[in-house]
Amino acid sequence: MMTLVNYLTAEGAARLQEELAELKGPRREDLATRLRIAIEQGDLSENADYIAAKEEQGFLEGRIQELENILANTKIIDEMEQDKNIVGIGDHVTIQEDDYEPETYYLVGPKEADPRNGRISHESPIGRALIGHRVGEAVEVDTPGGKVIFKIMEIN
Repeated sequence: MMTLVNYLTAEGAARLQEELAELKGPRREDLATRLRIAIEQGDLSENADYIAAKEEQGFLEGRIQELENILANTKIIDEMEQDKNIVGIGDHVTIQEDDYEPETYYLVGPKEADPRNGRISHESPIGRALIGHRVGEAVEVDTPGGKVIFKIMEIN
């Protein structure tokens, strides 16, 4: 099975590590306590507290496993060597469509994408189209709304 690299900023990796520590520590301990209390109540087949806690335990352990896999295969964007003449992951790219106001996006990995806050995945249609292009180039992007042409104004 091929392992996918997860591109994260240092802040994004730190957030995921904090979440993992919280889940493996206090959250797991709290859940274990709830399970012990539910077990002490007797008949487990009709014990709603026990059933809910077991269900939550499944989600908790699944998220822990997911975070461990993400962090084990992470490449920190901030530490990557960047060629500021060509759009790449970790760049802030200012683009403009026709006569609209220019927009600046930070190209990040999918785990940190937040388009409303200017963070787009390098795997998104716009991100994929921008990668490898230079300032001044026009890039055609297939979006859900149709084809759009953006001009690359600046790479930081």
